[in-house]
Amino acid sequence: MIAEPPRLGVLASGTGTILGAILDAGIPVRAVILDRVCPAAALADEAGVQTEVVERESYGDDFDRVAYTHRVVEALKRHQIDVVAMAGFGTVLASPIFEVYPGRILNTHPALLPSFKGWHAVRDAIAFGAKVTGTTVHIATEEVDAGPILAQEAVRVEPGDSEETLHERIKVVERRLYPETIRQFLQEIQLLEEIQRGGIS
Repeated sequence: MIAEPPRLGVLASGTGTILGAILDAGIPVRAVILDRVCPAAALADEAGVQTEVVERESYGDDFDRVAYTHRVVEALKRHQIDVVAMAGFGTVLASPIFEVYPGRILNTHPALLPSFKGWHAVRDAIAFGAKVTGTTVHIATEEVDAGPILAQEAVRVEPGDSEETLHERIKVVERRLYPETIRQFLQEIQLLEEIQRGGIS
């Protein structure tokens, strides 16, 4: 029996450039979950992809990260999502999503992990004096930027680079490498499920 392709859900927050790269690569996206109203929603709408806003109502000390994560998980379940791709999602999620989707959440990071973890990876690479940085696609885990690495590609730091100019060159690589890696990951998940169901011996 041939397994159905895994249903991909994308978590997005901003302009949607990473989401756009995924869609432009022809990767089927079942739903896009947003933590705020943002331009990424328009990209999804244009591609005929369902969107759902799970609005983050607080950015202060009273923010309940676990409760919010449960709301995101419920949204993903409503759309019957099998694999999750983070696409510039602006909210760090808590353990419930990693319990529901263990090893099935992908993320991209603008550095060669394990170097320069965190929100300011490009700035930190320049401040450190790195000659080479890059982008990493990895499995997301509860510990930020610490999951297993799936793919990496280097980007040279040029003399006189600003955070903006370097980040733009990293993004060019990221928009190619991330969709390629997502596609391969989905194919591997599908193959594994076919083997488990006895479709391939």
